[in-house]
Amino acid sequence: MNFHPRKINYITFDLLFSYALNDNYCMNYGFVIDNRLCIGCHACTVACKSEHDIPIGVNRTHVKYIEKGVFPNSTREFSVHRCNHCADAPCVEICPTTALYTRADGIVDFDNDRCIGCKACMQACPYDALYIDPNTQTAAKCNYCAHRLDGGYEPACVIVCPVEAIISGDLDDQESKISQLVANEKTMTRKPEKMTDPNLYYVNGTNEMLNPNATNQENKYVWSEQSSGVGHFAKYAEKRVADSDTENLLIQLAMETSAKTGKPIDQRAIDNVAKEIQQGIDTQEARRVYDTPSKGVLWGWEVPTYVWTKAIATGTFLMMAIWHFVNDGLDASTELTGLMTTLIFISVTGALLVKDLDRPDRFLYVLLRPQWKSWLVRGAYIITGFGGIVILKLLDNYFRLGLDWLMIPGMILAIFGAIYTAFLFSQARARDLWQSSIFSAVHMLVHALMAGSVVMMLILPGSMTWMTPLLEFSILFNILLISKEILLPHDTPDSRKTVELMTKGYYSKYFWAGVVFGNVLPIVILNLIFGNMTLIAGGLILMGIFLTEFVRIRVPQMIPLS
Repeated sequence: MNFHPRKINYITFDLLFSYALNDNYCMNYGFVIDNRLCIGCHACTVACKSEHDIPIGVNRTHVKYIEKGVFPNSTREFSVHRCNHCADAPCVEICPTTALYTRADGIVDFDNDRCIGCKACMQACPYDALYIDPNTQTAAKCNYCAHRLDGGYEPACVIVCPVEAIISGDLDDQESKISQLVANEKTMTRKPEKMTDPNLYYVNGTNEMLNPNATNQENKYVWSEQSSGVGHFAKYAEKRVADSDTENLLIQLAMETSAKTGKPIDQRAIDNVAKEIQQGIDTQEARRVYDTPSKGVLWGWEVPTYVWTKAIATGTFLMMAIWHFVNDGLDASTELTGLMTTLIFISVTGALLVKDLDRPDRFLYVLLRPQWKSWLVRGAYIITGFGGIVILKLLDNYFRLGLDWLMIPGMILAIFGAIYTAFLFSQARARDLWQSSIFSAVHMLVHALMAGSVVMMLILPGSMTWMTPLLEFSILFNILLISKEILLPHDTPDSRKTVELMTKGYYSKYFWAGVVFGNVLPIVILNLIFGNMTLIAGGLILMGIFLTEFVRIRVPQMIPLS
């Protein structure tokens, strides 16, 4: 039978289309890294950077070096790290704009045209696989060379590997090489306790290779300590170098060095924490001599500050609403002051959320292109709705529109506004201390009650008799919550190390200042017989809320992920 060329194309397309529609036909792409073969040549890293035009200082794939033993009885091992293309990808779940998504063939891909640079995906990924592209200020990672795959080619790293240590293919095809390796060889995955179902397997993998806390990082070898100031922090590095040729390699390296030394206090803190993390590790057994540089603290001062301002805003409205219903209303002047306080702090909250984005010009994408599983989206709508009710109540205060009933939905949104961040943090699966969402939610609600009580006592001194016992109870309950977090045992080594760093590490002075001066001392002041020291006690309480939240948000980000 003779076929016309066009007919052949149509037949081929029809077959492919029918396969695509067949529920029994599916692909599940993954990688196997054979550590028995890897020679640490970095060909995969270079090929990846060339294929995707990746900027200096960031990598989609990198090779980790581990040394074991003492010379002359020492060995060096190599292992390739990159995106694990998880079946249950936490980066996809937390992404607010579907910039990260899972394809039908199992590949976790990204669309940088939708990314807002919130860095939530980097907090969610337990494998430290994502970075912020310094050119686009959007997130990026290994996407399995999806464009090559769609054209019928293998990923660039697979093609270039001289010893075929990187194997790609369909894990669900029992006849494929990758499927046979997984079935017949002893393989390991990174951090299986995270329940991400990763599709990256290691043959002859070791705990030292795959667990970042199993080794210390040596800084006395060439290239063992790489410069910071790239990725998310590249924009700050560029500000420190005026009129520089950013295309020049030497200038790029100078920018990185400048960024590293530009904030000696921050760098000293990071170095101090790194040393504390390494305590207790037997350096004679294994040491990390080459690895990707730390991405640093991704959620900086803006995030704990917005948690603080949000607590003040929601707590103030909540206390006003409680007083309104218990005491049959508020006088117009007190209500106006309370509503204005709420509006100011909720506006600052929104401004801080936008400022923390690496692409603040796209902040409306959260509302216009929402991915509803993300608590960033849910929180944005909660804050927007809450702000709308506050504005309507202000109009009601001025024009007497009879909108007192808005206090009820306002109370509900105030409660959810106070606690939603706890559920956002729990979606950041890379940070173990943040995983107790219910505990964190109660903690944040108590902070809101404390902040709201302080504001209410200041704007309505007559409420002190009723508010003071509530405030004291909230403080005592907050102390109980803090004691539970630092004294009771934690399930994972990362969370235990985080608590140790909070209470004994570089930032412990801020933590204990928040506990003592923000909780214990106000209790003493509020029970003094002489003088009205409510203002002092209130100021200390608000300071304590900020300091404890600052440490609780910052320190977990210093635990290494790779």
